[in-house]
Amino acid sequence: MRALSFEAAIFDLDGVIVDTAKFHYLAWKRLAGELGFVFSEQANEQLKGVSRMESLELLLRDGGITEVTPEQKESLASRKNEWYKEYLATLTPADVLPGVADFIGLLRSQGVRTAIASASQNAPLILEKVNIRPLFDVVVDGNSIARAKPDPEEFLQAARLLGADPARCYVFEDAAAGVEGAVRAGMRVVGIGDRALLARAHLTLTSFEQLEPVFLLSHLGVAGQAGGGDRPNG
Repeated sequence: MRALSFEAAIFDLDGVIVDTAKFHYLAWKRLAGELGFVFSEQANEQLKGVSRMESLELLLRDGGITEVTPEQKESLASRKNEWYKEYLATLTPADVLPGVADFIGLLRSQGVRTAIASASQNAPLILEKVNIRPLFDVVVDGNSIARAKPDPEEFLQAARLLGADPARCYVFEDAAAGVEGAVRAGMRVVGIGDRALLARAHLTLTSFEQLEPVFLLSHLGVAGQAGGGDRPNG
């Protein structure tokens, strides 16, 4: 295998490492139902990658609800989070998405440092439930940042803690807000999901199973050296 041209890999958590996005949607949908409106999966796309309170604001806007005090918003967000944690209680190591652990293990075997950069304040709980915390050198989550994606703070903090040059970091993201934040941080981005929704990503994959990890690592090395924007078909 050729030498890799990047030194750190930074991963979003929800929807990239573990499919907890479905639990977020169930909790937000339940809250919307209590507030008297239907919250669709399509509307839920705009909540991916942003903080809990920003997500609540978007949900309330979607339902046309404007007369809500700050205290009520805190109560609503707390209620949603309690439901979400109830769903998280069902997580097991089997919920790590296919191909993820092998891919990260191969990265680490090549000397690439790894980090989680997630807006979720529940990231430590999720990593504990699925038993993959040892795969990451650094965890940056919603408990340690002031500004959520698309602000680049999470990614820049992860790079700083890893001792890595942002220009030599790859970010793996499934949300448009996360892709935008990583681009603003001066990093290269692999979008996991729909290419149309992740148009700013440098590479787009359907999942980590789409390509053999060795081939993907080699491709990233070539892309990093060339500075191109190749996108594997998927």
